[in-house]
Amino acid sequence: MTTNQTIINVTDLVKKYDRLTALDHFNLTVKKGEILGLLGPNGSGKSTSINCILSLLTYDQGEIQLFGENMAPDKTELKRKIGIVPQEVAVFEELTVYENIDYFCGLYISDKTKRKACVAEAIRIVQLEDFKQFYPKKLSGGLKRRLNIACGIAHEPELIFFDEPTVAVDPQSRNNILESIQELNRKGATIVYTSHYMEEIEQICTEIVIMDKGAVLATGNKDELKRMIQTSEKLQIDLPLCPPDLLENIKEWSGVLHVQYDGTTLRLDTLKEEKVLLKLLHHLESIDLLFGDFYSLQPTLNDVFLEITGKQLRD
Repeated sequence: MTTNQTIINVTDLVKKYDRLTALDHFNLTVKKGEILGLLGPNGSGKSTSINCILSLLTYDQGEIQLFGENMAPDKTELKRKIGIVPQEVAVFEELTVYENIDYFCGLYISDKTKRKACVAEAIRIVQLEDFKQFYPKKLSGGLKRRLNIACGIAHEPELIFFDEPTVAVDPQSRNNILESIQELNRKGATIVYTSHYMEEIEQICTEIVIMDKGAVLATGNKDELKRMIQTSEKLQIDLPLCPPDLLENIKEWSGVLHVQYDGTTLRLDTLKEEKVLLKLLHHLESIDLLFGDFYSLQPTLNDVFLEITGKQLRD
């Protein structure tokens, strides 16, 4: 559950690489208990913003506060509250699963009894109990990802950054990873999550930030974001035959944003509060044109992203 406590507060952050402005007055607020999804096409500034927040990069202008304190490279105690799960698996091949988790946990927790309990809990959360004595080279890609997560969360951080944690994993491991993140959140962790998988963002994130060209374009939960765009309904109807003049006619209708016909299926994107489906069905019947099943679909997060940025997520 979210509270009014601010965990991350980024104000007017500017980061330049020579003539390239990677962050252009970037602002971000994350409240305690949120799972925040950070979305943006490649080159939008996601990684740069996170690296600046973690003091892994210097920046030219702005302010970054974590847990109410100004963040800086020498803030050791502040960094103890943070966990990082990078996109690339970062573990020691010469150590077992248990030894890897124990090593990373030991960077923050020196007490052996407490560390042992923390390591056991991390192993339980990512369901690696049967693999504690395995070396990473013996693990599948999905199990390595889960080990990567365990290494990043074993010291029980209050704020955790996940960067593409489900890339190239099997469906079972993906579900396990998403369930683990939600469990960490229920236990009190605040999460910042980046992913190219829109369905994951929709499934687990309580707040979503869409950014591009180093700046925030939109912020809200998934329902709030969907209300921001023009498209409110996507219509799909099986149509074996579609005369060209019909398509041109439909394009002129009030409330129709986009029309597409692929030879068997007619698809329409429509505006809010327009009863296009009813009009379409009546029109097809009036011209004796046979049609099959029809569907009315609500806009997805991907529709929101495309309309706001004009790009596919992997552009």
